[in-house]
Amino acid sequence: MGLSRLAALHGVATSYSPSPDVTVSVPDDTVIAVLAALGVDAGTPADVRKCLAAAESRSRLLPPTVVVWAGEPLPPALAGLPPGSTVTVEPEPSDLPGHPAGRPPAPLSMRSRAAAPAEPVAPGEPAPEAAPAPGAAPAWWISPPHGVHRIHVRTPDNRRATATLVAAPPRLPQPPEGTHGFLVQLYSLLSARSWGMGDLGDLADLAAWAGRSVGSGFVQVNPLHAAVPGKPTDPSPYRPSSRRFPDPVHLHVESIPEYGHVRDRAALDDLRQDAAALSEAVLNKGALIDRDAVWELKRQALELVAQVPLTPGRRADYCDFLAEQGQALEDHALWCALAEVHGPDWHTWPEALRAPRSPGTARARSELLDRVDFHCRLAWLTAGQLAAAQRAAEDAGMGVGIVHDLAVGVHPAGADTWCQQEAFAHGMSVGAPPDAFNARGQDWGLPPWRPDVLAATGYAAYRGLLRGLLAHAGALRIDHVMGLFRLWWVPEGRPPTDGTYVAYDAEAMLAVLVLEAHRAGTSVVGEDLGTVAPGVREALARRGVLGTSVLWFERDWEGDGRPLAPEEWRRDCLATATTHDLPSTAARLTGDHVTLRHRLGLLTRSLEEELTADLTDTAEWLALLARLRMLPEGDGDEEAAVRAVHRFLRRTPARMTGVWLPDTVGDRRPQNLPGTWDQYPNWRLPIADPEGHPVTLEEITASPRLHGLMEVLRPRKPHTAPPGERRP
Repeated sequence: MGLSRLAALHGVATSYSPSPDVTVSVPDDTVIAVLAALGVDAGTPADVRKCLAAAESRSRLLPPTVVVWAGEPLPPALAGLPPGSTVTVEPEPSDLPGHPAGRPPAPLSMRSRAAAPAEPVAPGEPAPEAAPAPGAAPAWWISPPHGVHRIHVRTPDNRRATATLVAAPPRLPQPPEGTHGFLVQLYSLLSARSWGMGDLGDLADLAAWAGRSVGSGFVQVNPLHAAVPGKPTDPSPYRPSSRRFPDPVHLHVESIPEYGHVRDRAALDDLRQDAAALSEAVLNKGALIDRDAVWELKRQALELVAQVPLTPGRRADYCDFLAEQGQALEDHALWCALAEVHGPDWHTWPEALRAPRSPGTARARSELLDRVDFHCRLAWLTAGQLAAAQRAAEDAGMGVGIVHDLAVGVHPAGADTWCQQEAFAHGMSVGAPPDAFNARGQDWGLPPWRPDVLAATGYAAYRGLLRGLLAHAGALRIDHVMGLFRLWWVPEGRPPTDGTYVAYDAEAMLAVLVLEAHRAGTSVVGEDLGTVAPGVREALARRGVLGTSVLWFERDWEGDGRPLAPEEWRRDCLATATTHDLPSTAARLTGDHVTLRHRLGLLTRSLEEELTADLTDTAEWLALLARLRMLPEGDGDEEAAVRAVHRFLRRTPARMTGVWLPDTVGDRRPQNLPGTWDQYPNWRLPIADPEGHPVTLEEITASPRLHGLMEVLRPRKPHTAPPGERRP
């Protein structure tokens, strides 16, 4: 009983419900291990009693972080302050754009009017008033500006407290109604000028074409986070070294202004020829995308580019970038420089270098100054091309632009875990509990953030992460958005079945998200597929976070299980036919995804049983499409069926409709096949046609199949004659 109580005080679950009628108890040793990762020793009954007594004896006047939503009642922590308390809000200058440098804003002083004040009223304060009714917001409260501030409280009996105050608008900005766009894994989108994989130049070009030619409102890409270097590099964009900074492998080298001034043109020409050979191998010889080979060529080119002096204007822009990014960028660049010398896993580095603030690391910082500057410059160049891609989207008339993706976590050996060691629960990994689709659960190999450290630091790491991602985004997709509420922690060395849920302060996580997105003017899409706790989708919708609805999963699960009619879909969502973890629409319609999983030994039933079940599922959807007259009667053409699926999506009330770019050319291969590692080339395939032949960006945009599909998604525009052309 004591262990359960101690676990509850720290947000650690001792049981969970995989389904409404089933409750599973969490093993005690799992609870003890998770508490230890949170700095709580519960190894023996005596330790439990000691920690429980200490926890229950602590009486906090305020929690470490307090959230105030504009126009809404105050949280209990503030509404319940004793009458006569004095409250001072100290705005942070860094969170008030436009505030004069060097002149911090004046504090906002307030006090309760329920009784005689504990100290003199600030000049200009009105006379005391009667106490507010129970549950009402205190009459003394003055709403602070949106931002992250410090709040100081002093009660009449001289108790004092200081906390972080997050003052957030009530809802996120929303995308235009009925907008449609493309979903693409950027590396898979090779153009004629790519260096072996898709890059930010290709992204800008796709956005410019899509906005102008087919009326798209957005392009959603995979996470572009920095990867852990090494050979071979983990190709998954969802297990990065850092979520805070992008990976320079995505740079389009020729677009860098200094590129044209490199003196060693022969060396650059050789690198370009090697890059062309890489692309040729992928596009015409059946080779997989080789991220390591691409990066080696780009790294050599960027070393040459870095030798070109910056012009005064470019130098000023670079210095501004360094000042804006501050210590976070310097630490990240230092990790990159140290990894070049000592390898990509900082746990194996010399002891003196395993902490970013150690004396040994300080010496290394000086010794590696040139390499640190090189990696800082790469971050600056990448940020510039990210901004250019968003500008290209906006210039093309896109209402949203580039939708970036936030992975759920980071690699345990990467830059973020070295730079922010105190923020991570070491010895723990994020995953998922057993469910109807995976009886063994999942371990994603990603160390979770400690919720207690996040709260104690005012969510500084989370705020910095969001601010960096949103700087050049039209919207943000959050992978496994349920992680804002709770995550499944798995102790190291144990199976996922021996994990448990750990709760996060969802109010604070959402408030920081809404605040930062509001400042950037961006929308947010949450990937809320799979097991979702009761109330989570409602809480997300209340704050304007859009959900994700995939056609094949949209059934009346609480009723007859039939496919949902278009008018029954939710409005606040991104509606799609598939995702990067699911079969393409052509593969779903033909059953190719089942035969693929059979070849790889992934089926739990016979091939005949799986095909029968899959055919039944697909037939129900096709029957609905036929009843709605979206699919021509008797038309068994797969391409027509793909169009019908997207015609259906367009009929739903969804705010956004996403088209998987490989679907536009009939690609049958998934980009990622969950449950595989070496058996399938996850994250390394170019977009291909129905026969598996890779196609370039130029071929995709000229595809009659693509244009036929896009016709069902956008209203026809009146023909505008170019200058000199007469309208018919």
